[in-house]
Amino acid sequence: MIPVTSFAGKTVAVFGLGGSGLASCHALKAGGAEVIAADDNAENVAKAVQAGFITADLRNVSWANFAALVLAPGVPLTHPVPHWSVLKAREAGVEVIGDIELFCRERRRHAPDAPFVAITGTNGKSTTTALIAHLTKVAGYDTQMGGNIGTAILSLEPPRMGRVHVIEMSSYQIDLTPSLDPSVGILLNVSEDHIDRHGTIEHYAAVKERLVAGVQAGGTAIVGVDDGYCRDIADRLDRTGKNVVRISVKNPLASGIYVEHGTIVRAAGGARSEVAALGGIGSLRGLHNAQNAACAAAAALAMGISQDVLQDGLRSFPGLAHRMEQVGRRGNVLFVNDSKGTNADATAHALSSFADIFWIAGGKPKAGGITSLTGFFPRISKAYLIGEAAQEFSGTLGAVPHEISQTLDVAVEHAARDAEASGLTDAVVLLSPACASFDQYRNFEIRGTRFRELVQALPGVKPVV
Repeated sequence: MIPVTSFAGKTVAVFGLGGSGLASCHALKAGGAEVIAADDNAENVAKAVQAGFITADLRNVSWANFAALVLAPGVPLTHPVPHWSVLKAREAGVEVIGDIELFCRERRRHAPDAPFVAITGTNGKSTTTALIAHLTKVAGYDTQMGGNIGTAILSLEPPRMGRVHVIEMSSYQIDLTPSLDPSVGILLNVSEDHIDRHGTIEHYAAVKERLVAGVQAGGTAIVGVDDGYCRDIADRLDRTGKNVVRISVKNPLASGIYVEHGTIVRAAGGARSEVAALGGIGSLRGLHNAQNAACAAAAALAMGISQDVLQDGLRSFPGLAHRMEQVGRRGNVLFVNDSKGTNADATAHALSSFADIFWIAGGKPKAGGITSLTGFFPRISKAYLIGEAAQEFSGTLGAVPHEISQTLDVAVEHAARDAEASGLTDAVVLLSPACASFDQYRNFEIRGTRFRELVQALPGVKPVV
């Protein structure tokens, strides 16, 4: 735990008592603050009471003595309308912040030079975060990984030299971190997402920009420049004097890091040098993972990690669970768990990474279905459709061989049988549903875990090494 000493002797309201909210309560209390906890969910309030915290309905108390409102990132700050607790705080002149802001303040007070790597972007955040954490561990750092990737930041060990915090940040979390100041900040990409929480794509991009704009003096801002929003952001950062490293997987750069023919290349001052090779690294297949790897490599280089250690770390990266996760192999058939592919855009990355695919898709459909994926249909040897989307997807697939399997267990059994019988040398059974899981599973993790279990129960399946 990271005790939050910056509010010692003060009273702090905490609204939203899920994992990060409760962690904030514990950290504030450990640092000497008095905590008043609240939530719209009675079960969460009961958990806080059980943990020993004072709770209250913040609509019925005086805000005069609150030094801050610590808001959970899932609670609306601005759009579609501010949550009532935010309005109460504004009326009382109380600052509204999040748990990562508490971390930033503690780092500045106690270890301002401790390495802090913050990662954001519309796509690829979690893989890049996990990869950077893996690289820093290989390099010998005491590595603390958390934030949006799963572990609340205040549940980690406190900042100190020799210990690096590698933190994934959503736009919601950035919005609640006004003094965000990583030593290395990474913005992977920006495309339309979470407009319901930010109002416009422009506002969403502006929030993302704050992560790299806040990089501390002497730090490094790493920006993927393969979309227009990020190119503009990189140019603005340049004009402010930030140390900007541009990243591209689509075009060579005169200055920056780019990927060419499976090799990460660094260009500077008219010279170019090879940084690392990505060929044959199954956990980093596809153009999207090339961008993730290039950004992670740039972060490693910014931290002084050698190219030899970087290459070893890339090769040994196991991948992220449910994201292009290689869960087993039987003969010439590879089984890949991409349960995190919950929409067509995410599934496009997976389909683009293989040629002979036995595709398991379906679940609770999203707007647009899979019509945007027609360009990848020639890669599909056969599709196996499950859940509520099965009939809709069947209509879109048209002449592409497919069956309505209904359930995941049937789909895995039939896809494994057909892939093996195909005689293809590089057949892939791919779970990338292009759908939410909620019709049959509580979340995509449970769906992916079930796929892994079904695959590993097949006779003759061996781990991928």
